[in-house]
Amino acid sequence: MPAPSIERLRDIPLFGGLDESALGLVADLTTEFTVPTGHVIVEQGHPGLGMFVLESGRVAVELRDGRRVELGPGDFFGELSLLTDRERTARVHALTEVTCLALSREDFGRLIEAESQIAAVMLPVVAGRLADLG
Repeated sequence: MPAPSIERLRDIPLFGGLDESALGLVADLTTEFTVPTGHVIVEQGHPGLGMFVLESGRVAVELRDGRRVELGPGDFFGELSLLTDRERTARVHALTEVTCLALSREDFGRLIEAESQIAAVMLPVVAGRLADLG
C-alpha cells in the first residue's frame, strides 16, 4: 500500500499546520488505502489497532447506543484505539468509495514523540468523544 504525498497531507486539517519535516514523518508512518462503497472498515467489538483519517469519500459511524454519525474528508475515526486496548466501540462502513490513511498505535506513539502539536489538535476531539460515550 502506498504512502500519501506531503501535498495531500497538507489538505487534511489534522495535519495541515505541520511543517515539511513533520509532514514527511506522517507520510512515512501512514498507509493509504481505498475501499468500495459498503465496505466495513471498523467492526464494533473487534480489537482496535489504530486510527483512520478520511482523505476522500464518506463513512457512517454506527455507535453502540444506536446513534449514527456521518464523516467526510478530513475527519478521523478509531482514535480511541490509540489510547486504550479496548475493543472498537462503533461500526464504520463506507457510504461511498473511500480513501483513508491508516496509522497504527505504535506509529502514533512515534508521531506524537516527534510532533506533539498533533496531540494538541486531537486531544479535544478525543475527550469529547469519550465524554459522549460515557
